[in-house]
Amino acid sequence: MWRRLDGAHQGAEAPALPVPERGLSSDVYTLPGNLPVPEDDGAADHLVGLELPHLALESSQGVVNARDFDVIYVYPRSGRPGVPMLPGWDETPGARGCTPQSCAFRDAYPKLAVPVAGLSAQTLDDQVEFAERNEMPFPVIADPERRLGAALRLPTFEIAGLTLYKRLTLIAEKGQIVKVFYPVFPPDANAGDVLAWLRR
Repeated sequence: MWRRLDGAHQGAEAPALPVPERGLSSDVYTLPGNLPVPEDDGAADHLVGLELPHLALESSQGVVNARDFDVIYVYPRSGRPGVPMLPGWDETPGARGCTPQSCAFRDAYPKLAVPVAGLSAQTLDDQVEFAERNEMPFPVIADPERRLGAALRLPTFEIAGLTLYKRLTLIAEKGQIVKVFYPVFPPDANAGDVLAWLRR
């Protein structure tokens, strides 16, 4: 729907920006202030001490090995500007915030000074589009078959007929998981929390 911005030139067509419909992820870069806070359900308690698997996965930068990263932040699903969110997305604790989280890791990447990757259950096409649009300097991994999740028993949730990862961040040293951030909230603060932990 288009509307006039002023009353000048009565009867003339004055182009104006369309008003976004409610429920569109037209601003995937910000977080609403009233998001539900995810609770720790214990689903990540087993992860510290486990070894990252030698697992080849496709990414925005080609095939990578999950074991080659010291930080892997796992997130549910990134959005695209102007594309409707999944029904109930904002009401699902921990779902919203994948783009702000990723952009925070992008901005902190030079200071982190370790190999970093983002990972979700989205397709390679989705990850490549996301990485290019947001100029991600590290791989964004596609794991639509949830192979890392199967290897490590990562927590998931169901929404709109999809099984997606719950948000968590793994820190590994020489391939062994030494720290897990779970649940992660707010998502855009996670990179700073990881940086503080690495500098401890």
